[in-house]
Amino acid sequence: MAITAAEPSGLWGLLKESFAGGAALSKVATDSNANGLVKAVVADFSTSEGRSAARDGLQAEFAGSKPPEMKTKSIDSLRQVSALLGAKAPGDAAAFKDWLRQISQSTAEASSEGGSLFGGGVQVSDAEKATLAEISSALGV
Repeated sequence: MAITAAEPSGLWGLLKESFAGGAALSKVATDSNANGLVKAVVADFSTSEGRSAARDGLQAEFAGSKPPEMKTKSIDSLRQVSALLGAKAPGDAAAFKDWLRQISQSTAEASSEGGSLFGGGVQVSDAEKATLAEISSALGV
């Protein structure tokens, strides 16, 4: 699920959306054509130390935040990442930003919103579409 102010679509939807992010990491790990910077980030995240550092950083950043604040902080962080990539790794910037955008798109598409256990709803909600647009804008893609 893209980060929105809306509540998750239940446990099953939340799990499907969580797995979508993990699938994106797994795909890169086995893709010989993947960008070097993306592969390096995935390799770091593949270690228990890397996952712990990411988890601890997220907990510190979002502690006590409500969903709308989390979304704002996330979009702001993506803007900072975009600027940093442009300044420090211009050759890798486009591929890395596109990879981040693809993860958000895959996550948003992982579970239908507004349906029931047996289907229905929409693949990507209007709130998710708006958030995906914000993500693309923040990344400059």
